Amino acid sequence: MNPRVLLTTTVGWPSSARLVAAFAQLGFEVEALLPLGHVAGASRFLGRRYDYDPLFPFAALGRALEQAQPDLVVPCDDRALAHLLEAAWRLPQAAPLIARSLGDLASYPTLVARAAFIAAARALRIEAPQTVTVRSRDELGVALARFGGRGVLKADGSWGGDGVALLGNVDQAIAAWARLALSPSRARNLARAFLRRDRHFLRAALRPPSIGVCLQQFVAGTPATSAFACWKGRVIASIHMDVLETLHPHGPATVMRRVDCPDMEAAAVKLAERFGLSGLHGLDFIRDAEGRAHLIEINPRATQACAFALGEGHDLIAALAGCIVPSRRATRPLLTDNRAIALFPQEWHRDPQSDWLHRAYPDVPWDDPGVLRACLGPDAPAPPRPAEGRAGALTLRQAVGR
Repeated sequence: MNPRVLLTTTVGWPSSARLVAAFAQLGFEVEALLPLGHVAGASRFLGRRYDYDPLFPFAALGRALEQAQPDLVVPCDDRALAHLLEAAWRLPQAAPLIARSLGDLASYPTLVARAAFIAAARALRIEAPQTVTVRSRDELGVALARFGGRGVLKADGSWGGDGVALLGNVDQAIAAWARLALSPSRARNLARAFLRRDRHFLRAALRPPSIGVCLQQFVAGTPATSAFACWKGRVIASIHMDVLETLHPHGPATVMRRVDCPDMEAAAVKLAERFGLSGLHGLDFIRDAEGRAHLIEINPRATQACAFALGEGHDLIAALAGCIVPSRRATRPLLTDNRAIALFPQEWHRDPQSDWLHRAYPDVPWDDPGVLRACLGPDAPAPPRPAEGRAGALTLRQAVGR
C-alpha cells in the first residue's frame, strides 16, 4: 500500500498545488484539506479533498485526519500550522501523527514567537539581528531608539509581508503599532468578512485574537530564503536561494536563484537539532553588502520552494518520502539546471511580460492542466514553456489542448 499524505491549508496559495504533484510523483496517495475554490482542488494528482471551514476549523481538521488516516500531515501556511498544534491537545488521538510530522511539539511556542525564536538562534551563534517583544508604545519608542531609529515591526502569526512595517521615525512607529498590535474592532472585522468574502474575519469578530508584536533591528540588504526537510532533528535535504524579485515590498518571492551558502546550511542544521524538527520548514534571511546572511525569521511549515526537485540532497519531498518508507528509494527527475527559477503564477501576476519568465526556469505546472487553468483562466495568454519565445501567442485553452 502506498503511503498517504494529508496537506492542510487555509489560504489560497498555489504552492500547495505544487506540493500535491510532488508527493504524488513519489507514489504517495495525496489528500488535502482546502478552502473552497482552492486551485489545488483542480489537480489531477489529488486523490480526495476535504472542505476547510473558517468558522469551525477544528471540526473540519478532525474529520480530515480521521478519514484520511495519513502517514504524514503537512501544513502549508501559518494558520494551518496553528490549527494542527491546537489539534494535538484537542484531539489526543491525532497527537502522535502530528508530532511525527512536525517534530518536538514543545518547541513550537518558541518557533512561532518571532522574538523568542531569534533569541534562541542568536544563542546558537547564528547571525541574526536583535529582536525584542514590544507590549506598548512606550516600549516601542525605547527599542526604536536603541536600534538607532530604524527597525522592522512584525506581528506574530502574520505572513506574506502583511504583518510587517519598516520604521524610520517615531510617527511611522506609532501608526504601525496601531495597525499591527491592536485587534480591529468587531465592526471592522464584520465589514472585512463581508467585503473580502473571508469568514476568518467573522471568526476574529467573535473571538478577537491576542497579537504579539516585536521590533527587529534593521539590516540593509537583499532577501534570501532556505527550504529544508528534516527528520527527528536532522536536516535531510535543503535548498538555499537568493530572492531576485518579490510580489511587493517585504512580500513573497516571485523569482529566486539557487545558491550554495554554508552559513544558511549551518543555520538550518543547528535549528533542526535545537528544536527537534521533522517535516518541511523555511528560513528567511537578509544578505548584507558583504554577502553575509542574517537570519530574520523561520516559517515552521512548507514553503513555496519545498516542491522543487534539484538533485540528490536538494529534493526535500524525496528525502522526506525516504523517511516515511525507508525501504523505498525515492527519486524524481531534476527540475532544471537553471539556477534561477520564476515561481508561477506569482511572477506572471507581478509582470506578465517579465524577462525572468524567459531568463529563468518558469515553474509552470504544464503536467497539471487543471491547476494551470485554475491559476489563470482558460482564455488568458499562455505562459512560455522553457526555451520558447514570448508569451501570448496562444491562449491558455489552446496551449493546454496541444
